[in-house]
Amino acid sequence: MLRFFCDGDFVSLSTMNAQNLPSIYFQAIRAAIKASEVIETVYQEHVTPTVKPDGSPVTKADLAASQVIADHLLGTDIPILGEEREKADFDTRRNWSENWCVDPLDGTRMFLQRNGEFSVNIAHIVRGEAEFGIIASPVQKEVLIGGPNHGCYLFSFSDLESPKNWKKINPHQEANEPLKVICSHSYESFHGGVQFAKYTKNKEYKYVRRGSAIKFFYLALGKADIYPRFAPTMEWDIAAGHAILKSLGGTVVNADTDEPLTYNKESLFNPHFVAKTKAVNT
Repeated sequence: MLRFFCDGDFVSLSTMNAQNLPSIYFQAIRAAIKASEVIETVYQEHVTPTVKPDGSPVTKADLAASQVIADHLLGTDIPILGEEREKADFDTRRNWSENWCVDPLDGTRMFLQRNGEFSVNIAHIVRGEAEFGIIASPVQKEVLIGGPNHGCYLFSFSDLESPKNWKKINPHQEANEPLKVICSHSYESFHGGVQFAKYTKNKEYKYVRRGSAIKFFYLALGKADIYPRFAPTMEWDIAAGHAILKSLGGTVVNADTDEPLTYNKESLFNPHFVAKTKAVNT
């Protein structure tokens, strides 16, 4: 199975910013790793899902990971908005200056298909904007983190307490030829049709299919250039990846307005969006 660590010219070793991360971010990273370990344990078992009212599956791995993350994050005194948690009403949420946005197991269908393409997503939202993101891969045992004020790093679970071993990811200056458009296994046909042409600038492109927020590993590492989504998603699906992409000069914009996505909205559904790396934007 693919490892995300790479030796390309876009990866360099740097620890200055990593060592200076706020303590709450280290706490959130620990939460993502502990949740990943719980998920990996359940992954070895035969799992029977339950179907939620919206038709999506949920497993004991989702619920156990959600509890582990809550146990770690409640001590930060920052409210948690999570897929598997009871949601505060908007009259309460609108007064939040910050919150955690959590998907304890993004890609439950991929988990059930046992293809390894699922993740733990944790984002720190400040006044509606994605400030910092964490995406952990339980199968690969790797973490991708980043935010516009903190840089972007990739490291293994075993290196959590050794920031000197973290790999700093730098923005990519050139897009792939042909462009690599990353999409879900089931949603390629919802890429926007004619509207999509303005994002590819009529260049040749080919699809890369991956599940969950694992797509952002590919965008961050230059293995994909554009992620269009013209099908339903929720805030916790995209917030962590948005913060990481911003740290690399990329964008995640509303497909209709070209405005950046915002979070902790009254409706927790995202609009249709297009995520692009810096190389595509320049």
